[in-house]
Amino acid sequence: MSSPEWSTRTFGNDDRLPRVPVPTLEASGRRFLEWCAPLLTAAELAETEAAVAGFLAPDSPAHGLQAALEEYDRSPGVRSWLDTFWPYRYLGRRDRIALNANFFFLFRESPLGQAERAAELAAAAVDYKLRLDGELVPPVLVRGAPQSMVQHKFLFSATRIPGVELDTARTPYREGWEGPSHERHIVVFHQNTPYRMDVLDEDGRPYSPGQLADGLRAILKDDHVTDIAAGHFTTKARAEWAASRAALLEAGNGEALETIETALFCLCLDDFTPSTALEAGDRLLHGDSGNRWFDKAVSFIVFADGTAGINVEHCELDGTTILGFTDAVLNGSPATREPASGVPGYEVVQFELTDALREDAQAAGAAFKAYADATATQTLSFDFGANRAKELKMSPDAFAQMAYQLAHRRAKGLTGATYESIATRQFQNGRTEAMRVVTPEVVRFADLMTDETASPDEKREAFRAAAAKHVARAKECQAGDAPEQHLWELQLIGKRRGDTETPALYSSPGWLKSRDDYLSTSSAPSVSIQYFGFGSTSPQCIGVAYVLLPDRWNIYLSTPQHVSAEMRRFADELTRAVLELQELLA
Repeated sequence: MSSPEWSTRTFGNDDRLPRVPVPTLEASGRRFLEWCAPLLTAAELAETEAAVAGFLAPDSPAHGLQAALEEYDRSPGVRSWLDTFWPYRYLGRRDRIALNANFFFLFRESPLGQAERAAELAAAAVDYKLRLDGELVPPVLVRGAPQSMVQHKFLFSATRIPGVELDTARTPYREGWEGPSHERHIVVFHQNTPYRMDVLDEDGRPYSPGQLADGLRAILKDDHVTDIAAGHFTTKARAEWAASRAALLEAGNGEALETIETALFCLCLDDFTPSTALEAGDRLLHGDSGNRWFDKAVSFIVFADGTAGINVEHCELDGTTILGFTDAVLNGSPATREPASGVPGYEVVQFELTDALREDAQAAGAAFKAYADATATQTLSFDFGANRAKELKMSPDAFAQMAYQLAHRRAKGLTGATYESIATRQFQNGRTEAMRVVTPEVVRFADLMTDETASPDEKREAFRAAAAKHVARAKECQAGDAPEQHLWELQLIGKRRGDTETPALYSSPGWLKSRDDYLSTSSAPSVSIQYFGFGSTSPQCIGVAYVLLPDRWNIYLSTPQHVSAEMRRFADELTRAVLELQELLA
């Protein structure tokens, strides 16, 4: 189908996108062994091979799991065999999402002060929402192919609701809330107090940036004092937060929760000026939890000097969607609309806390501060970008990933499991695929680069071979030819239907070691942002969030404080590797 035939309406192509192919058991078994083998000893590989053989045997329960998956994929209304996987993956996690799951972008600098910057962001976001409601946001095309836009339905008035066993996503465009949100308000947080403020008048006309700035200045001057902030509750582990939310409702806080949960988005005004990009990133990632509502899909955060960014709840939104949204918010020209009149009013969102709830919130805030303090972070910025990588005839992402592998080998003395997120939005309901970076070629590359007897030619050949394999595997993942999420969903099907026995594959060394990340990596290429960041995913993991621009490469690292020395060694070795690998190719 040629590009002129594609719809120009926001959601006009989603029904016409191809479906994610359902992998076969045999293909996933073969790929799984190929992917995990470089991380295993000979004995571990032999044990894993036996587990995979048992999984694929004719009498294995895996065939019943696969049949159930294929039947689900054919069911009416199902767009992807991953439609159940994603809610279980994100909404099923039981630990805290603040710092562990939410991610942030630090926006490019602006000369505007706090109220003006916040007003500009809010006005641009509201304009985007109005265009989205009319399906006037152009669908994303990648190399002429349209991408799934369904996540854009969950940018506004979307909130994650804690559950005892499984959370839910309260969003528009779903049964009971068909179509876009018709809410007119946002929630502004300042000094731990949430304020309801309208951004559209009763006739649906948007307030201008100047009008919004006047409203925000009034909030900044408001002398309301909140001694115990309800926002702390959103930092708790999910089942614990579900119990606290039930207690909040019982204490008569239904209206307050309704106001926050249905708000178009949150706007957090912090009385803090970051002195560095690292300080800004840390505050965007965890910040003052009393001045946040981490369950909200989108929270703009603006510091006292106008430095700004966004914190995103991940269950319905991936980085590529937020990048498109923030690019539009920061670069777009607002549509010409009849403005509202006057200054938007505001009112305090009042929570009534019992003594038990006050103690609960206070304890949650203290526990989260301790958790944040137990996280080490660091930023790196290199005068190297995609253009330079291409001059060296190298894939920019492959260069970055090989630099991470070399730095990790030198810093920790081993090659560990490495995750990279690969976008698959060319499919219906497409989100991401889990790519495992370590290949035999990567191991050989790290071996030779740390071998003093290896020649430059040997190192260069190994580098290019590892990079080529990386590119090839990324293309497989983009096409949906990857084993991990398929095998994981089969495991989840068994759990959901109450199977009492779990196939040996899921306790094999290959399954356990390949998913126990030493590096968790993800890229967000946009000139609109300075840094991108998220927390680490395991006790020894270094989170590597990178912005690889044409002429710059910015990285935000995070890891548990007890392994911070290893992270700092990794950062030092990465600085060395970036220069060394350039010289090797040049």
